[in-house]
Amino acid sequence: QVQLVESGGGLVHAGGSLTLSCVASGSIFRTYGMGWYRQALGKQREMVSTITLYGSANYADSVKGRFTISRDNAKNLVSLQVNSLKPEDTAVYYCNQVIQTTPTGPKYNYWGQGTQVTVSS
Repeated sequence: QVQLVESGGGLVHAGGSLTLSCVASGSIFRTYGMGWYRQALGKQREMVSTITLYGSANYADSVKGRFTISRDNAKNLVSLQVNSLKPEDTAVYYCNQVIQTTPTGPKYNYWGQGTQVTVSS
């Protein structure tokens, strides 16, 4: 059983910063891709940023230059530093990790429960 726990969301003023973190626990053999997604009220979930096993990062155009993703493979941790926040960044942020639980088993997609980020103008 694998569980992802997110932390770091909150209420900030426009221009502020937050650090979102997501730690996976349980029976983990190897973690592959990791990422952050968000879903604003009334909208579909969208990709914010992803990072490969080897550290190659990808960002949505709307957050490039403001958000930075990082990972610590030893800790099964993925973080998202969010700077220069805008009201349109308000959403529930979900972390995602692709995890293999045994050496020969398949990879599974796991999601966190979500953390609310609210940016006031």
